[in-house]
Amino acid sequence: MAVLARSILVTGSNRGIGLELVKQLVEMSDPPEHIFATCRDPDGPRGRALHDLADKYPSIHVVQLEVENQSSVKAAVAIVQSYLEGKGLNLLINNAGVDTYDTLQTVEQQEMLCTFNINVVGPILVVKAALNMVTACLAVELKGDEILCIAIHPGWVKTDMGTEKAPLTVQHSVQGILKVLASLSSSSTGTLLDWEGRRIFW
Repeated sequence: MAVLARSILVTGSNRGIGLELVKQLVEMSDPPEHIFATCRDPDGPRGRALHDLADKYPSIHVVQLEVENQSSVKAAVAIVQSYLEGKGLNLLINNAGVDTYDTLQTVEQQEMLCTFNINVVGPILVVKAALNMVTACLAVELKGDEILCIAIHPGWVKTDMGTEKAPLTVQHSVQGILKVLASLSSSSTGTLLDWEGRRIFW
């Protein structure tokens, strides 16, 4: 695969799809110059695999980022800018997310708010966009700046969130996602695609 982007930031990169994205990006024949691998607690036990990868590949920069926290976002932006030296970030992959296994009858208020903040408010703080409809609106807003904005459905994947019942391995899903990203054009902006590049209509 040809070079995807010179600099890429991946949120939620300490496990599952995010970690696999970082692995496959850095192992490309022509990898990005900078891969910013962010997660909530990179120094915690779940960040070990990410640090091991970064120790092996100097192009990976592990950055602490809580996507629902504006101060954390600003601090992460400053770190990224220090590496890029004014050249700008080429690709942002908003992957961070959490799930709750409670029903609407049993879920606690705090857990529901936390899930909403991470899955909806978090992406807004990172790129001013969240969820499918806002992706379409943002695509229109950024078209003049030649910035593509799409949403990708990774499929039902064997991760902590997807569980072992899922039919798709994380490796296979990420391979598809990266192929989709490499094939994007101006006609793709504002769309929702699945991991195989098929259009999903709103």
